[in-house]
Amino acid sequence: MLLSDLLSPDRVFSRVRASSKKRLLEQISDALVSNDPGLNSREVFESLCARERLGSTGLGHGVAIPHGRLGGSNNVQAVFVRLLKPVPFESADGKPVDLLFALVVPENCTGDHLKLLSQIAERFSDDELLDRIREANDNIEILELLTGTQD
Repeated sequence: MLLSDLLSPDRVFSRVRASSKKRLLEQISDALVSNDPGLNSREVFESLCARERLGSTGLGHGVAIPHGRLGGSNNVQAVFVRLLKPVPFESADGKPVDLLFALVVPENCTGDHLKLLSQIAERFSDDELLDRIREANDNIEILELLTGTQD
C-alpha cells in the first residue's frame, strides 16, 4: 500500500490548531472517521490513546505517527495534519510535534500495518522534505510532497 492510496486533498489538514496532545488526538479521530461511517470516533480515539500509552509515537524532529488498530474495520484510514503551533508529544528528542501522519488499521492487518509504518517513518526521516512540508502553501502541495509527486 502506498501513501498515495491513503491520502487525498480532503485527508490533508494544514493550519490546524490544537491545545494539547489529547485534544489533537480527538481532532485526528474525528478526521479519520469522516470517510468511513462504520467507524466510531470514540473507539478510534481510545485506540490511538492505547497505543500512545505503550510509548509515544513521536519520532522526533517534530513528527509523530499516531496509529491504532480497530476490530470490526476492514479499511485502513489515514490523515495528515500540519499544526499551526507544535504541541508537546513526549517524543524521544523532547521536541514538540507539528507534523502528524495518523492512521487506523483493521485489527488483523499486522504485516501490512508494519510495512506502512516503516514507509511513513522513512519518508519523514528526510529533513529537507520536512522543511518543504512546513513551508508548503496548501493541502495540494503537501499531498504532492508526501506522495512523492513533487520532489
